[in-house]
Amino acid sequence: MLGTQHGLRLLGRSDLPAMLELAARDPVVNVFVDYRSRLTQLDPRWLGGEVWGYQVRGRLVSACHSAANLVPVQASDEALAAFADRAAAQRRRCATIVGPTQTVARLWAHLEPHWGPARELRWDQPHLQTGSVPEVPGDPLVRRSERADLEVLYPACVAMYTEEVGVSPEEGGGADLYRARTAQLVAKGWSFSRIERGEVVFKAEVAAASPYACQIQGVYVPPHRRGEGLATAGMAAVVRLALREIAPVVSLYVNAHNVGARRAYERAGFEQTATFATIMF
Repeated sequence: MLGTQHGLRLLGRSDLPAMLELAARDPVVNVFVDYRSRLTQLDPRWLGGEVWGYQVRGRLVSACHSAANLVPVQASDEALAAFADRAAAQRRRCATIVGPTQTVARLWAHLEPHWGPARELRWDQPHLQTGSVPEVPGDPLVRRSERADLEVLYPACVAMYTEEVGVSPEEGGGADLYRARTAQLVAKGWSFSRIERGEVVFKAEVAAASPYACQIQGVYVPPHRRGEGLATAGMAAVVRLALREIAPVVSLYVNAHNVGARRAYERAGFEQTATFATIMF
């Protein structure tokens, strides 16, 4: 149970109800941490890191997921300063800092003297969501990926990641872990693809889901097939499947400069509700 302390402390299994209540204040924006909290039950053995809570008069008012991603939740200025102190006192374990732009900017102002320079700063990433069935037709050839698809699906996942992030997920011996993550999403029914003659021509995954929302990642059409409408029709199909079987709202965030992707998402019914930022190391 939460105590009467003021300030930062590590959260554990007994804090799960308070953590979920906090995330539910903005359930679509906070879907990643909501999902991770439910999945791990805030047990450090499964988190691969820590979740920090910030309390005022014994009430949890802010939190921060600290593992492969550093993700603040409903973070006040006072909480961000405390989270930054905790993070700066440790060896950096995260590959990214992600969240609403203003929150990430304030957190980075504290951390940059300790962790900077970052490899890349992405300050303008429209956060999009929809809770409606798309008006445009979905691609009837987009389906849930199957285990038998892994040999053709995995190279497409690597290509997408490398193009999006700027480095290969296989660098530094990461191939086994990334392949396992790809297989895990397939097994969960969270991978969707259209495959033609042994080539993935569209794919997308659900990265996180809660009772309130799910978040899409990894949307990819190979360069030589772009401009054919595959992304629009593919996303329309994914949204239909996700709304019917996974969550009542579908969300994602995209780089502002990716005009083609933004047009495809708009045609599939997505609307901007916030702006995210990602700091990459």
